[in-house]
Amino acid sequence: MTKSELIEQLAVENVALSKKEAELVVNTIFDSISQALIGGDRVEIRGFGSFTIRERDAREARNPKSGDLVKIPPKKTPFFKTGKELRERVNNGSCC
Repeated sequence: MTKSELIEQLAVENVALSKKEAELVVNTIFDSISQALIGGDRVEIRGFGSFTIRERDAREARNPKSGDLVKIPPKKTPFFKTGKELRERVNNGSCC
């Protein structure tokens, strides 16, 4: 499912919301999660999962084309861990 499909489904299932309002809701949620992660916070949505930041160490790698050593700086990457309820729904094939 893409972001636009999510917005469309939200607008269809909630007739009180226009498509523009549904887009605002989805963007607000995504922006809030992003800002929390940027600030170093953990985001937990019960039954769905949690978002955290993992720090990766600096390392050396090889350029596959030339074989030269390349230094890769340390970086932070977002990580998502599914919640128990979502994991069970996916494994059992049930929805909502």
